[in-house]
Amino acid sequence: MTELVYESVDGLVVELDGSLLRLRLDRPSKRNALDDVMVAGLIEALDTANRDERTRAVLVTASGDHFCGGFDIVARNAGTDRPRVGSIQRRLPSQAHRLIAKVLTVQVPIVAAVRGSAAGIGLHLAAASDFCVAADDARLWEPFSARGFTPDSAGTWLLPRLIGPVAARRMLVLGEPVTGTEAAAIGLVHAAADAAAVDAEAEALARQLAAGPTVSIGLTKWLMLVGQTTTLDDHLQNEALAMELSSRSEDFREGLKAFTERRPPEFRGR
Repeated sequence: MTELVYESVDGLVVELDGSLLRLRLDRPSKRNALDDVMVAGLIEALDTANRDERTRAVLVTASGDHFCGGFDIVARNAGTDRPRVGSIQRRLPSQAHRLIAKVLTVQVPIVAAVRGSAAGIGLHLAAASDFCVAADDARLWEPFSARGFTPDSAGTWLLPRLIGPVAARRMLVLGEPVTGTEAAAIGLVHAAADAAAVDAEAEALARQLAAGPTVSIGLTKWLMLVGQTTTLDDHLQNEALAMELSSRSEDFREGLKAFTERRPPEFRGR
């Protein structure tokens, strides 16, 4: 079987570290604002991770003082030629929207480490991750209403589901930012920590997930996502399918053996 390859691109460092895939936003002079090349690189890395038997968890971090200031719309609109009408509607499904969908659907757990600013698609990238550790003083912000345009990259889908419609309106309509501490309190992120400890705590969590039963974690992630839009009958059928698949894994057999031998399991992600 041909070994899959991960490649870094301008503004994004991609590295497979054992069973942990590291994705580091690396454009600190622009607060790690995403551009088309970075978005394509993230999509490609996550798509590869979903097919790679070696990868059991993903850790998303950033260089410098900020996680991601959103998309670099200044550079996008710096030219003098105006695109024809409909360019945004045609572009988003294959770029920003595809990225968030990939984060939500890839069947390996994703952990994000947020310091400084996380705005727009940067916030949505963190919120779509399975776990996010944010600095106490991080600033999570939806800039759209302040700029006179509407949210994209699933902001209006993610936030109402994570924090409820009232808190989502405060962020999306009024443009009120929240700190990492506030974000943890309302359920927008998994946990808040001192800024100096964020990367270490996120890495420890990612390592824990990478040592877990990868098949069952991926199927559980799938069930939680599709369960938001399926009927109870359909969801129960999905649970039965997931149980069938996970019970055929080597990790399931190891879990049972460890239970009978009264020891911690040693999962191999198989």
